[in-house]
Amino acid sequence: MKLWKKVSLRLFFGISYFIFMSLTMMMVFALSNLFADFVGVTKEGQHLPLAWFMLMSLVIGSVISFIFGKVPIKPFQILINGIDQLANGEFNARIYLSGPDIFKKLSKSFNRMASELESTEILRRDFVNNYSHEFKTPIASIAGFAKLLKDDQISDTEKHEYLDIIISETERLSDLSTNVLNLSKVERQRYVSDKTVFNVTEQLRQVVVLLEGNWLHKNLSLNFEGADYDYLANEEMMYQVWVNLISNAIKFSYDHKELGIKIIDEYDNLRVLISNQGDVIPVHKRQKIFEEFYQIDDSRKTEGNGLGLPLVRRILDLHQSTVMVKQSDEKATVFEVILKKNPE
Repeated sequence: MKLWKKVSLRLFFGISYFIFMSLTMMMVFALSNLFADFVGVTKEGQHLPLAWFMLMSLVIGSVISFIFGKVPIKPFQILINGIDQLANGEFNARIYLSGPDIFKKLSKSFNRMASELESTEILRRDFVNNYSHEFKTPIASIAGFAKLLKDDQISDTEKHEYLDIIISETERLSDLSTNVLNLSKVERQRYVSDKTVFNVTEQLRQVVVLLEGNWLHKNLSLNFEGADYDYLANEEMMYQVWVNLISNAIKFSYDHKELGIKIIDEYDNLRVLISNQGDVIPVHKRQKIFEEFYQIDDSRKTEGNGLGLPLVRRILDLHQSTVMVKQSDEKATVFEVILKKNPE
């Protein structure tokens, strides 16, 4: 089938060249005869017979078609081969066409597309691998402790300890599933719907109350600064932003330290600063923490699944707002959210 396509395309260009050359030479023949008649050259034998001229056109057109018929088809064949490679999953395929600028632009566009597909495939594989690992660990833990509970020799204290671990791992699986579903949902969105005007300061207070047990358990003191400000956004999505950021601040804070939340009103933006006192985030990791499943603690001893911050970033992107690590040193780690007041 591919061979037939190659022959058909080559035949098409060959016939095109032949017709073009034949028509051109016939026009030249007709014009030369008209010119001869115009100047009075009409004697017999001075004009090349039309049959001979058409035969010459046929021969010359065929030769030219055979020689040059392969030239225009080559770039298209290279492009077709490259597309076939991509279709077969070979995302490292690249093409390099020479000739006119349009061919060079075509090469550049194709290679950029292939590069994006390759990056997407790498992300997809990493996501599947990490997701599988994150699911497998708590499931193995639940199965292990459930088997231990079948032992009649263990004490009531051990039973309660094992049950607490099973409950904790079950909640971890639930959180992972929820975050994956939420992230998948917002990744598919291109704009924010259901926007309403709400009190963002009150929303932050509600999240603090929701997580009160967490920060009191670590004996953190709360420093909340800021007046009441209204903000136009999807209220439910913004609630997820604050839950993830504040719970992270609590989780990574040392005991008996301060949890800070500050709201600053600027002309075009609302700035929300969420701070804690804990381990320093290295400079080279401050962007990576917003990638799916990335965790600063490579040993995975810290609770979490690496999906909270990517979810935060995506939601804020949809609201044309940003999040960043503004500061991380021995004094404090500060996450800054810049909310655009009037997104387009």
